[in-house]
Amino acid sequence: MNKLLAAFTLALVPVLGFANTGPQLQSANIDLKDQASLQNGAKYYTSYCMGCHSLQYMRYNRMAKDLGIDDASLRKYFLVGDAKPGDLMTRAMRVDDAEKWFGVPSPDLTLVTRWRSPDWVYTYLKSYFVDPTRPWGVNNVMFPNVAMPNVLGDLQGQQKAVMSHQAGATPVAQGVAPLTAGTMKPEQFDAMVRDLTNFLTYAGEPMQLERQRLGVWVLIFLGVLFIFAYLLKKEFWKDVH
Repeated sequence: MNKLLAAFTLALVPVLGFANTGPQLQSANIDLKDQASLQNGAKYYTSYCMGCHSLQYMRYNRMAKDLGIDDASLRKYFLVGDAKPGDLMTRAMRVDDAEKWFGVPSPDLTLVTRWRSPDWVYTYLKSYFVDPTRPWGVNNVMFPNVAMPNVLGDLQGQQKAVMSHQAGATPVAQGVAPLTAGTMKPEQFDAMVRDLTNFLTYAGEPMQLERQRLGVWVLIFLGVLFIFAYLLKKEFWKDVH
């Protein structure tokens, strides 16, 4: 048994060692109660992301209701093209064009933070670096050989890859470092990406806060029901010896 445990531990060493040298996720500090952050995230999403990526399970008017966006602001700042408030938030780009320009269809992002995680999305958006070998001149630490261009590059500025150098292993990008400045200061860019990630987290489950609120009341109800059930059980069994 001890030999088996030792062999299992030794087998894990290279795996754990590789994981420790990979890119580290940064915390997005998600707060779905921060309505200002969600509104900013929605604004940045429709401005920078929605040309290529849909939120095909979200309607404009549902988003506006949840985030406290009035109808006038919705129509002025969020509706794309000839979209109406009751329409689904679909992308402007055609699938054929996406495949032609990027090699693959641009994915729907409704569930991206549930599929990956908010921290992964937050880190991914901050992890582009210059790579002349790629068609769009950039690559990403979190998603090597990514097809998506760095649409936030002007805001963030250019970055270079920080490579890992291990004996006998091919160097891989494990981080980024600033190369040129963008139109936003680093702390402003981080806040913008945090708001964008916060919004995508909301879009993945718009009922999350309501579900949590109802869950508390359900637990209270079950607790009260348990008391009555226990008292009823004692009443039924009091004469049983």
